[in-house]
Amino acid sequence: MKNLSILFKISAVLWIIWGLVHILAGVMTMRGILTDDITASVAGIADAVDAASLQADYPKAAGAILGQHGFNLFWIGIVTTISAFYVWGGNKNAIFLAAITGGLADLGYFLFMDLGGYVNFVPGTLMTLVSASAIILSFWGHFRSNNKTS
Repeated sequence: MKNLSILFKISAVLWIIWGLVHILAGVMTMRGILTDDITASVAGIADAVDAASLQADYPKAAGAILGQHGFNLFWIGIVTTISAFYVWGGNKNAIFLAAITGGLADLGYFLFMDLGGYVNFVPGTLMTLVSASAIILSFWGHFRSNNKTS
């Protein structure tokens, strides 16, 4: 059982890193919207795109959509960070909550941003690999621990 706890601990650290990066990304995205700098928010998200090509007179509705996106990044980061402290101890509910919340957020990111070629490897693609690793490690630990207790 001790060998399995290292899987939960590594997963928890990965989720904390992932969560904090997403809290920061949410704050930065919302800050760009709140300061009426929609272009900065768009360029911050699509960091592999030439920033000059993203200069535009964006409508307020686009800013509202990006503001919602920033808010979602923020709360998703908070949920996964809090879950990480329970993942550390191998809590099944926290393992699945982090995987669903962070994993599905990153699935959308991977499908639309990574595969679209709009983002750089760091931090975006790297964070997708971090969340995938956290999911794999925590699931591995969870399902191995269930097999040992059955």
